[in-house]
Amino acid sequence: MSIYQDHAYKHGVGWSTWHFQWVTKYRYKVFSDVTLQKLCEIFLLEAARRYKFEIDEMEVAADHVHVIVKLRPSMSPAEAVMLMKGYSSRMLFIAGEQLLQSFYWRDAKKRSLWGDGKFMGSVGHITLEKAKEYVKNHETHDAKDLLILGIPTIYGWGGRQLQS
Repeated sequence: MSIYQDHAYKHGVGWSTWHFQWVTKYRYKVFSDVTLQKLCEIFLLEAARRYKFEIDEMEVAADHVHVIVKLRPSMSPAEAVMLMKGYSSRMLFIAGEQLLQSFYWRDAKKRSLWGDGKFMGSVGHITLEKAKEYVKNHETHDAKDLLILGIPTIYGWGGRQLQS
C-alpha cells in the first residue's frame, strides 16, 4: 500500500503528524517513580485509542512528556494535547492517588498534574523546501494545462499574470 492509500479518508487524503511536549505542574519529578511512569504511558496510549489517533513514539521523563502522534485530519493538535493531558491526569489521580499525594495535596477539584503550557510542532514526510518547490512548480503545471485545454485565462493561482 502507498502512503496515500494508508491515509485515505471519506472525502480526502492526508496525514497530520505532530511532536508534542508538556511538563508536570511546577516541574515536579513525578515520574521518577517507575510505577507512575508506566501508568502514565498506559493512560496516554488509552487516550489515543479512545479518541482515535495513533501514538508513534513516546517518552515519559521525570518531569515532562514527549509524544509523536498521527492525528486524523479532523482533529486539531491542541485538541489532541488537551485530551491526552486531561485523560492521563484524571486516571493517574484515580490509580496513583497515594503516590501523587506527596506532590499534589490539594483537594480533588483544585489539583492539576500538568502545567498549563505545551509545545506542538508539525512533522512531515517531506521537507519544507520540497513542499515549496512542489507548490511553485504546481502553479506552472496548472497554467500549462489550462492553455492546453484552450481555457481562455490570463491569470494563474493567486491572481498573478502568467508568463508566456
